Amino acid sequence: MRLHTLHLQAFGPFAGQHTIDFDSLSADGTFLLYGDTGAGKSTVFAAICFALYGKPPGERNQRLRSDHAPADLLTEVTLDVTLAGKRLRIRRIPAQHRPKRHGEGTTLQKAETYLSEWAHEAGTSGGWEPLGKSHQEAGAEVELLLGMSRQQFCQVVLLPQNEFTKFLRADALDRKDLLGRLFGTGRFASIEEWLASRKSTVAKTRDEARADVLRLAERIQQAAGDDLNPGLGAPRPDVPATLTEPARTWAAALHTAAAHHHKTAAADAETAHSELGTFRDQERAVRELAARQTVHRTARHGLDLLDEQADHHHELTQRRQLALTAQKLAPLLHAAATAATQHTRAQDEEHAARTLLSAEHRALDVQQLTATSQQLRADIGALRALLPDEATLQQHTARLQKLDTERRQREEDLAEAESWLADAPTRRSDLLTRREQARTAQDEGRELGVTLTQLTGRLEAARRRDTCEKAVRDTEDRLNTLRAATAEAGLAYLGIRRRRTDGMAAELAGGLNDGEPCPVCGSPVHPAPAAPHPDQPTAADEQQAEEHYTHAQQQQKTIEDTLRELGEQAATARGQAGGDTPTADLTADHENLKRRLAEALEHASDAGPADEQLQVLENEFTETEQVRADTAARLAAAHTAYDSLDAQRHSLDQRLAAARADAPTLTDRITQLTDTAGRLETAATRAADATRIGEEHHQAARIATDASRTAGFASADAAAQALLSDSELHTLDDEINQWRQQRAVLTARLEEPDLTTAAAQPPADVDEATAHLEAATTRHTRAAALAEQAADRTRALADLTTQLDTLTQRLQPLEDAYRTVDHLHGLINGTSLSNQLRMQLEAYVLAARLEDVVAAANTRLLRMSDHRYTLAHSDARAARGARSGLGLKILDAWTGRERDTDTLSGGESFFASLALALGLADIVTAEAGGRALDTLFIDEGFGTLDEDTLHQVLDVLDTLRAHDRTVGLISHVPELRRRITHRLHVRKHTTGSTLAQLTAAAE
Repeated sequence: MRLHTLHLQAFGPFAGQHTIDFDSLSADGTFLLYGDTGAGKSTVFAAICFALYGKPPGERNQRLRSDHAPADLLTEVTLDVTLAGKRLRIRRIPAQHRPKRHGEGTTLQKAETYLSEWAHEAGTSGGWEPLGKSHQEAGAEVELLLGMSRQQFCQVVLLPQNEFTKFLRADALDRKDLLGRLFGTGRFASIEEWLASRKSTVAKTRDEARADVLRLAERIQQAAGDDLNPGLGAPRPDVPATLTEPARTWAAALHTAAAHHHKTAAADAETAHSELGTFRDQERAVRELAARQTVHRTARHGLDLLDEQADHHHELTQRRQLALTAQKLAPLLHAAATAATQHTRAQDEEHAARTLLSAEHRALDVQQLTATSQQLRADIGALRALLPDEATLQQHTARLQKLDTERRQREEDLAEAESWLADAPTRRSDLLTRREQARTAQDEGRELGVTLTQLTGRLEAARRRDTCEKAVRDTEDRLNTLRAATAEAGLAYLGIRRRRTDGMAAELAGGLNDGEPCPVCGSPVHPAPAAPHPDQPTAADEQQAEEHYTHAQQQQKTIEDTLRELGEQAATARGQAGGDTPTADLTADHENLKRRLAEALEHASDAGPADEQLQVLENEFTETEQVRADTAARLAAAHTAYDSLDAQRHSLDQRLAAARADAPTLTDRITQLTDTAGRLETAATRAADATRIGEEHHQAARIATDASRTAGFASADAAAQALLSDSELHTLDDEINQWRQQRAVLTARLEEPDLTTAAAQPPADVDEATAHLEAATTRHTRAAALAEQAADRTRALADLTTQLDTLTQRLQPLEDAYRTVDHLHGLINGTSLSNQLRMQLEAYVLAARLEDVVAAANTRLLRMSDHRYTLAHSDARAARGARSGLGLKILDAWTGRERDTDTLSGGESFFASLALALGLADIVTAEAGGRALDTLFIDEGFGTLDEDTLHQVLDVLDTLRAHDRTVGLISHVPELRRRITHRLHVRKHTTGSTLAQLTAAAE
């Protein structure tokens, strides 16, 4: 990497535009950056880092924009640099706020990046070709060409102020973090993390497999039962070795014991089954004998009951014979009963029909009822002829109601229109008043607006006047102080000059030499030269006092000019403010005027609505006047039509009133007469039917009575009582036949030989036989259940043993894998006993890098320390179990002993750290692909060195130029300014820092 030019603009403490020509600065291979503390020396390197990586050094949020820069000057950095043979121009503009191009205020300027490359073309002098504007692409291109990250760049290219001694005195852990970031050994830490994760994963899987084995072992113990003593030799969670092969042996033993127990239980169940068959046959024989004895007793008892029912059977036979005789008379009896029923019903219907008639019609006979109904039918015809007149009357009535409603509506509309017209003049007057007030407010608002503008200008001028007057007072105080200081400096200068003038002879005498002429008298003999006073001021003292006095005068003049400008500004502002009126009074007047203006504008806004409402009122007045006239005309026409139609309705109503009688309408009257005629006709029909059916009833009753007496019954009623329905007669036959059949069956059953033989034997004891069978059944059930349980347990243990074999076969390789990964993790992590140095893998790799760094550092440290000190890498085991492998020691050739790095003095620590940092830069550069780093910055630390050591350190730094490398030193040490020809002076000022590129000759 070789730097060419760096352009800064409004960056950090630099308010303006500055360009650094590194090509001229690095002409001798070494250049110096110096200046006051806080001037911005380190900012130069921050700008380089920002140009390359888009971010300044360090992790804190550093403010990039200068607080002193003009608002319209953007903060930006442009770097011209050669990286890996490519000459690039990188221009970066950070995110910042800038003034808006149009209007007031600021807007956010987004971050921008411009990357260009210098290209040579045949026949041309070359030019810059843009490569891209992406932040990411520019950063990736720079990192690829440099071969190191921003953090590595800041550690290798810049040896930071008060930072690189930390690496010398750091403990192993901090040194590991720094080396790991520089050499990118995070992949070895990733291996350790992967092994830790792998160990955790395998342990989790192994623990799950162990838990599965333990859970299955618990199930095997539950399935085995207490009688097999399953706890003996069972797997234990605290002894993992019992969870594999011993667990399989234990489960197989339990399965064998269960199989033997099952064989014994099966033999017992077979014996119980044979005993159960014998008792079941005995119980069956006893139960059959008891059943035959029960059948015989039941048949004997049933025959006895049938013999007791013999008289009842005789009565049923006689009743059946009477029913058969009466059945022959059934048609005649039925005809007589039907006629009686019809006669009764006809009499009831006649009575009901007469009940519906009026009192004057109930006693009429059939002929009278018929004649009266015919007369009513004739009256109904006459009334039907009058129905059209009644419809006309209804139409007239409806029309009159409609006209009356219309009249009332017209009257209301007319009253409403007249009321509105009466109120219209008042409303017109109110609107005219509103319009006039709004127009007056408009005029007032225009006047107040002009006055407010003038008062606003006066208020702003008053505020400027107050600010300027305060600044004038403050500046006058500063001017008085400076005047006193200037007078004091003038007196001091005059005093020194007077005393130097008084002692000028002694000063001249100090320059006389024997034999040389005096510059005053020309004599080569100097018999009594004047002697200087003890406090005799020199020319340098006089010059310094003069410069101090001149500087004080310049400051006084600057303040006086400032005071004069402030006075003029205050006078101008006072004139614009209208004198010395207090700002508070102007502010109060301004607020009052704004309030009055707002009120006037609010009233003025009513002019438009008032005009619109007035026009609407005029239009409504014309329309309402027309509506009132139309409504009055229509109301008069409605009154005339109503009176004419009412006279017609009255005439029709008188003619129809006589025809309606007491009914509301003709239709109602017709309905009344129609209903009465219908009831009369019905009553005449019912009376005729009752007379006819009575005669038929008497004839049927006489015929039934004669036939019943001929058949042997006392009367027709006696014959009717003997009658039975077909179902009743069928039921009677079934009862008689059933009695006969049951008696024959029971008699035959009592004569069966097996029943007779069973009845002759003693009573069978079924309960005893059943008790013996139940006892045998219980014994068989228990034995079968035990055999089944033993079989289930044997099968369950066989299945669980198979599952246990599967789980233990899965667990065994997991145990082996965990032991392997645990051993590897402990070895790489430094916690295993096999790792005697307790070194982690990453530390082991970094230890080799550290040895290379120490070797590179010692080539320079020997020269810087005059061959006294040598760095040594230590991989000794640290105390109290701490990590080891990255220790550093100092070998002191004067004592022949090792020393801790924190025993070095400040200067020794500086050049030892510098040598270590240079060695680290060499090794990191080699790790980055051997890319040359042509520029190196060293920030401070030289003030801790004595003169000889400083020269030795600078000699070592001069050797870097032999490898075509440029070294930039950042320091306050004056000796460096005398030794280094090319310098960059950074000056700080109240308006921002500046840069000056100097040479020894120019200075």
